[in-house]
Amino acid sequence: MPCAKTSPAYIALSKGNELARRAGRAYAAMKSCSLCPRDCKVDRLKGELGYCRIGKRAGVASANLHHGEEPPISGTRGSGTIFFTGCNMSCRFCQNWPISHLRHGKAVTPERLAQMMLDLKKRGAHNINLVTPSHVVPQFLAGLTIAAKDGLDLPIVYNSNGYEGLDALSLLDGVIDIYMPDIKYSTREAAQRCSLAPDYWEHVRPALKEMYRQVGALAMDDEGIGVRGLLIRHLVLPGGLAGSEKVFEFVATELSPDVPVNLMSQYFPAHDAVDDPLLGRGISKEEFASAEAALHQYNLTNGWIQHM
Repeated sequence: MPCAKTSPAYIALSKGNELARRAGRAYAAMKSCSLCPRDCKVDRLKGELGYCRIGKRAGVASANLHHGEEPPISGTRGSGTIFFTGCNMSCRFCQNWPISHLRHGKAVTPERLAQMMLDLKKRGAHNINLVTPSHVVPQFLAGLTIAAKDGLDLPIVYNSNGYEGLDALSLLDGVIDIYMPDIKYSTREAAQRCSLAPDYWEHVRPALKEMYRQVGALAMDDEGIGVRGLLIRHLVLPGGLAGSEKVFEFVATELSPDVPVNLMSQYFPAHDAVDDPLLGRGISKEEFASAEAALHQYNLTNGWIQHM
């Protein structure tokens, strides 16, 4: 991963009012919402609710410094994480289900969202880390338009489940500095069983290709802090349900072996997974070792391995 120093491109977009124009286009898409693959076609501006159950205003559960992300993201001072409520997936094992499924949090205006970003900057955050932002792209862009004019100059991290709409991603070109998506599954059966999203694999691949086109592989500054690029997370599931080898083949052959992958072992049964005959148990050492072997098979050596 090469060293690099860059300035967030959204500052230039803000000066030319391009950020405001993109926010306007994103809000227009909410009139018959097609921001994500669910394509609900509800009028969120009038309070109609689609799959994510979020209307005109974004919901925020918390905004705080987070020291538990990957080293280039958390750094030494922490990542300025904003946890959005709601989600466009229904992961049965979601560890944040009170936020994503029950939508615990408060509705915020773009002005309040902008202030959250600026407050995190004042507290020393290396970046602004948007957690589960796919369904609130318009609200984020509106908040960023305000924050950029008021001095926000930190890299923006887009921390998502990978279930993205290409039209929404096009609005983020030049805005997002670091994409940090999951690749959860490589089969329709697993995506349906675990997240009620059978078309996940069909959408996550073009989405990540677009992310990679925009920012390339992760680049860091001289202190090892991420400034721009793509890094991918992959959680090993019981019984090989995630289809890890196929995931790594895609990353290595259709993106680049230079893209770092974080291979994660911290799966545990949560929420609706507890009573599932397969999801209701943790992963075995053998299952994790198999996924790790596949990672090395495709020479994906730039990332991290969270050993059990």
